[in-house]
Amino acid sequence: MLPIEPSLAAYPLDTPADADTQAKLPPDYQRALPSAEVLIDVGHGGIDGGAHHEDVLEKDINLAVAKKLYLLLSASGIRVILNRDGDYALSDDNRWNPAGSRHRRDLSQRSQLTKEIQTKILVSIHVNWAPDRTEHGPLVLHQNEGESALLAFCIQDALNRKHNTRYLPRVGAPFYLLKVVKQPAVIVEMGFISHEGDRQMLTDPRQQLQLAEAISSGVRNYILFR
Repeated sequence: MLPIEPSLAAYPLDTPADADTQAKLPPDYQRALPSAEVLIDVGHGGIDGGAHHEDVLEKDINLAVAKKLYLLLSASGIRVILNRDGDYALSDDNRWNPAGSRHRRDLSQRSQLTKEIQTKILVSIHVNWAPDRTEHGPLVLHQNEGESALLAFCIQDALNRKHNTRYLPRVGAPFYLLKVVKQPAVIVEMGFISHEGDRQMLTDPRQQLQLAEAISSGVRNYILFR
């Protein structure tokens, strides 16, 4: 399943009315909603282009790699869901959060999907940027929690092998998704769009596939460890 229907994410499930309704349901009731082992969060989209260098936009790189990652994990027999499969902002689907900030609606929509869709882990795909153009390489950010850290180490190790680097994952303390998502979650910064070498790698379809293969390998290793 590639796209998520807007109707699934348009309304929160933890409203009082929903709680009353679910209390009346039989014990063996199961929601008619998709479930998966992995939810791939495709960073940015639509009006939100993310980091950029001239006409190279993060949102396009994220989507290209995420689609490849989806196919690789599916081919491995892992049930996986993408939260967007086109160039649109998830905030456009958010009709339940009254916040005036489009950015807040976008973030709350992403976190809400982890509540409505039964998944075990969340992998958020992103591209980094730094004013220092010598900064390069992959970085995986994780929650201050053991399972998230293990997932991050598995993905970081696979990306280090692809990049020939030795970076360690870090706690992503200030990041909203890592604070509010209850499942083990990581943010994968695949490289720096501000670095010429990384940028060439990030925009090359063949190397995008290699990135997706590395992330897929890390996810599979995490699932095997568990």
